[in-house]
Amino acid sequence: MVTTRTFFALLVMALTPTLRADEDLGEMWGTAAEEAKYYPIVNIPIPPTIPLRPGGLEMLPDGRLAVGTRRGDIYFIKGAFDSPPNPEFHLFASGQDEIFALSWKDNAMTATTWGEVTRITDIDGDGVADNYDALTSNWGYAEGHEFAFGSKPDKEGNIWVALGLSGSYESHNLFRGWAVKVTPDGKMIPVCSGLRSPGGVNANAEGVMFVIESQGPWNGCCSLKHLKPGTFLGHPASYNWYPYVADMKAPSLEPKNDSRMGIEKKRVKELVPPAVKFPYIKMGRSISGFRLNNTAGKFGPFDNQLFLGDYTQSIIMRATTEQINGVWQGACYPFREGLATGIMNVEFSPTGQLIAGGFTTNTQWPVRGTEPFALQRIDWNGTVPFEIKEINIRPAGFQITFTKPIDKAMASKPENYTITTYTHIYHGGYGSPEVDQTTPNVIKAEPSEDGLTVYVHLDKITEDHIHDFNLSKITGSDGQSLLHTRAYYTVNEIPHG
Repeated sequence: MVTTRTFFALLVMALTPTLRADEDLGEMWGTAAEEAKYYPIVNIPIPPTIPLRPGGLEMLPDGRLAVGTRRGDIYFIKGAFDSPPNPEFHLFASGQDEIFALSWKDNAMTATTWGEVTRITDIDGDGVADNYDALTSNWGYAEGHEFAFGSKPDKEGNIWVALGLSGSYESHNLFRGWAVKVTPDGKMIPVCSGLRSPGGVNANAEGVMFVIESQGPWNGCCSLKHLKPGTFLGHPASYNWYPYVADMKAPSLEPKNDSRMGIEKKRVKELVPPAVKFPYIKMGRSISGFRLNNTAGKFGPFDNQLFLGDYTQSIIMRATTEQINGVWQGACYPFREGLATGIMNVEFSPTGQLIAGGFTTNTQWPVRGTEPFALQRIDWNGTVPFEIKEINIRPAGFQITFTKPIDKAMASKPENYTITTYTHIYHGGYGSPEVDQTTPNVIKAEPSEDGLTVYVHLDKITEDHIHDFNLSKITGSDGQSLLHTRAYYTVNEIPHG
C-alpha cells in the first residue's frame, strides 16, 4: 500500500528528479516587481484548520470556486473573487485520492484521481455530495509515480486523461504512459502512447487536446504535446499495451537511442514531435496544469493563449500554438513569477482573474515558493504591459507581434535581433543539454505600418530546433523597454513559400 505521503514524495520525484535538495534555485527572470505593476498577486486566505493543498480547480455556475485537494477533498469557496478576498469554505465531498482535475457539467462534479474518473453529485440538495459514480477505472495502478491528470470536457463531453509511467521509466500496469478519453457514459478509449510524466491536459483555442510532459527519459525538456489519436508521443515504454487496443497497431519501429527528434520522426511515422518545447530552467522545470485564456480581453492582451504553471519554479508562463503543414508547433513566453508555492493547477474566472493553486512538502526537492500550500489570484489592473505578444513562423522567418507599438526605426535594424537555435538529444537518458547550436543571420526586419508587428527575415530556419529570441534592444514607440525580452519558438515544420 502506497500512503498519501509516500505517493506525493514520489510524484515530486517524477516531476523534478534532476534537482538536489540543497540546490539554490536563485533568481528566475528577475521581473517580479515590474510584473506586479500590471498583474498583482492576491492571496486568498486559507483557514488554519483546512490543509487545502490544491490540485484541481473549477468554476461553478454560481461564481464559487471549487478546489480538489491532494488529500481527496473538494471544497466550494465563496468570496474568492472579492476585493479583498473574503472566502467562505464549504466541504462538498471527500474520500477521493489525489485530485488533479475537476470539471462541472450537468449539475455534477467530475474528478480525475489517481485510479479513476468519478462523477460526484448532491442528490438531496443539502450541499454535500452523496453519490459517487466511477465512470471508469480501466487502467492499472500500483505505485506512486502512476498518477493521472484529466482535462475539462471536450465538445462531445469526453474527459481526456494522461497516465504517468511506472517509476518514470517503465510501464508495468495497463495503459501506463498512454492518454485515454472517457466518454460521458463511462467508456474508456485509448488515444495514443508514448507519455512519460504528464502534468496537465487541456485544449487550445481550436479545441485540440494537448498534454504537458515533464523533462526526463526521452524528453530533453518539458514540452507541450498534441494528443493526436493513433500516434506515439516519444517514450517507447508503453508499446506493450497495443495488443489491448482493438483498432490500433503498435509502431513497427522504436526510436533509436542518442538520436534527434527530427531524424526519428522520419523513421517512426507514428511519432509526433512536441508542439512547444520549454528550455530547461529558462522556462520551467516541472510544468503542471494549464488553461486557455478565453476571457475576451478581461485578462489583458493575451486572449486565446495557454497559461501554464510550474511546480518547481513557482511561476506562470504563456504559450501559443499554430498548425503548419498539418503539424502543431508554437512558442512560449515568460509571464509571472513570485508565487507562494509549487503550482499544480490554474483556472480562469468568468471575470478575468487567474487562480493558481498548489503545495510543497519542503523536503527532498526544492520549490521556489516557500508556503506549504497556497491559493492565489492574479488580477489584471487594466494597464497593458509592453510585451512580446506572439511569434508566428513565416516562410522566410518569423512575424513577431507586440502588445504596444514598437520604435520602427529600432525594429528595422537587423543587428537589434539576437536569435540562436538548438535542439536536444533524443534518448533514454534523463533530459538533455542543448545541442547542435546555430546562429542564423537576420537579413531584413520589416515593421508593420501600425508598429505592432515586425517580420524578421532569416538566412535559415532550422527544423527540430528551438529558436531562442533575445529582443532586449527593441523598445516601444515611447521608449519603453520590454517587460520580458525572451521568447522561444519550436520549429517542427517550415511553411511553404
